[in-house]
Amino acid sequence: MNKRILFVGCVESSLRLLKTLINARANVVGVITKKSSSLNADYADLAYVCKENAIPFHYVNNINEEDSIAFARKYTADIAFCFGWSQLLKEGFISLFSEGVIGFHPAALPNNKGRHPIIWALALGLTETASSFFMIDPLADHGSIISQRRIPIAYEDNAGTLYEKIMECACEQEVEFLSWIEQGTLKQHEIENQNGNSWRKRGKEDGHIDWRMSSYAIYNLVRALFHPYVGAHFTIGESEYKVWKVEEVKDSSLSNIEPGKVLRTYEDGSFDVKVYDGIIRVIDHDTCVVKEGDYL
Repeated sequence: MNKRILFVGCVESSLRLLKTLINARANVVGVITKKSSSLNADYADLAYVCKENAIPFHYVNNINEEDSIAFARKYTADIAFCFGWSQLLKEGFISLFSEGVIGFHPAALPNNKGRHPIIWALALGLTETASSFFMIDPLADHGSIISQRRIPIAYEDNAGTLYEKIMECACEQEVEFLSWIEQGTLKQHEIENQNGNSWRKRGKEDGHIDWRMSSYAIYNLVRALFHPYVGAHFTIGESEYKVWKVEEVKDSSLSNIEPGKVLRTYEDGSFDVKVYDGIIRVIDHDTCVVKEGDYL
């Protein structure tokens, strides 16, 4: 492989895609990553892979600062791959690479730009997402598409299983467009209308289970925040309890029961709660004491 590649990333998807490049014998001349990150639940340190493969690496806090730019200049890469990085790249960094910077976003660009794309896709009950690679410009998740594949979302999927689907697809795409880059056949597909929606940053309150929600909305929220993410939660008094798995239970005979009432408890620790339109069975959760007839 001849093209000199600088790699940027700091999360689990970055690690997977970097390993894929190394296995494909790509010429990765340097890696920019972070030593730690409080912003990313799926943070991954790429340093050990770099050490194993004698690839120079550099820890940064801000990719647009002079030390990052100096590191990138030192290794004179033709192109950069920026996969799993929450900061926008400014023109000063992008302009260092004669063949540009490729970005990755696990959603169907130009729609669904922005933060937490896997979580939002599940929380909203979408039945499809995508794995998109694009040429980065200074705007968020904005630029011409070089590779995009649609990925179905099954009812049974959670954040972990959907993550695996996306990463399997993304690694295949990466090997494919790497060959296009080496052969000089990479095509950029301009998007006429870039005015798709952009998802906002989620906060802790977005993960709170309100038993007045529909059973489907609660089911989606719990699977959206499954590992590697922080988990949905509910409260009893001042105490907070994480929930990792629930089931929808259809029962139209309880329409006159108020949401939040514990209907039944089981020996395995699971329990049924009346919600707006049915029942949620809480299966995998932090240890808590609830009794039939309690209100959550």
